[in-house]
Amino acid sequence: MWQGRQILYITGRTCLMNRCCVSSTDCHRTCKAPAAAEIVDLFSDMNAKNVLLRFKLHHVLFWLLLGAAWFYLRYQDYSTIQKALQVTIVKVLDLTIMIYIANYLLIPKLLYRKKFVLFAILVLSMIVLSSGWKMYLIGRLLHNPALYHWTDQLKARIYDNVLPHIFLVIAGMAFKLLLDYNRMQSRLLQVAKEKAETELNFLKAQINPHFLFNSLNAVYFLIDKNNNDAREALHKFSDMLRYQLYGARDNKVSIENELQYLQDYIGLQKLRNENCSIRLDVSPGLPSFTIEPLLLLPFVENSFKHLSHYADGRPNQVVVALDRQNGEMEFCVSNTTEGRSNEEPGGIGLANVRRRLELLYPKKHHLDISQEEGWFRVCLKVKIASQ
Repeated sequence: MWQGRQILYITGRTCLMNRCCVSSTDCHRTCKAPAAAEIVDLFSDMNAKNVLLRFKLHHVLFWLLLGAAWFYLRYQDYSTIQKALQVTIVKVLDLTIMIYIANYLLIPKLLYRKKFVLFAILVLSMIVLSSGWKMYLIGRLLHNPALYHWTDQLKARIYDNVLPHIFLVIAGMAFKLLLDYNRMQSRLLQVAKEKAETELNFLKAQINPHFLFNSLNAVYFLIDKNNNDAREALHKFSDMLRYQLYGARDNKVSIENELQYLQDYIGLQKLRNENCSIRLDVSPGLPSFTIEPLLLLPFVENSFKHLSHYADGRPNQVVVALDRQNGEMEFCVSNTTEGRSNEEPGGIGLANVRRRLELLYPKKHHLDISQEEGWFRVCLKVKIASQ
């Protein structure tokens, strides 16, 4: 679906840019070649590896090769090629369904959540039921009722069907666990590398804190005592800088400290934006928890950066809301906008925030961005571990 939209967009853009087109017929004739060229360039960027990974074609290829190998080794055991092919399809399909249920449902939902007993019971039950289903189908295909009568030669049925299934499913799950472990290690290494680079850049850009705070104190006392706004702004700036230099060094910070930092930032913005209504809504009785430092600030910065500047009496508004329910933090920032994009091309914007969330909270967050009726809204939901 995305590819289709992208192609239509490219085609339309090409026609609009071609000023020589005076009618739909001319446009189609004149722009057909450039549009086709851009479409070819679009698909040429998708190399074979990306296509395989995106559409899971390597999975299909693996099961086809497995089925072909099994058919080649066992087709002599059956009276006709057709029956051998039917039995092959049943056995490969049976094994495929079991492995995918185990790898993509039972492992993420049970094993990774440490529900080991329930996981083992469901895996064993699935194997027994699947073995019975397989033998029933094969018995029907071969017209051999003895195959789906489990009461006859029960031990042989378990030995020939259930035990092989157990070993094959365990092998498939082991492969899945190995891949997940490698992905986790790669993600941890990437997080560690980016953290080291961030700390190095921070150290390179860091000014001697004692000198900086002493200078701020000197400026503070140079400001006229009657100029309370300037003194208050400098005081808030000093607190924010102290938090960035010292408070945000830890891997986790309390939500109270992060909120205080946001309140100081919002206080500074109130001094800058006089024709603006700013509201911070924090759920009453918000339970204490910890999050990554400076995680919420980019959303608030983005709202002020792209805030509307109505001068006709319409209100310019920023609304910040924080809540936590059922082990999930919800942080929403809304601001009035005049229709400009809230993501500047080439800027840091929200792209870096998305990347940071993927590294710090993989599959534990949801970021929703919407714009409608003069409002831009960003809502972040993060699953918070029990304290």
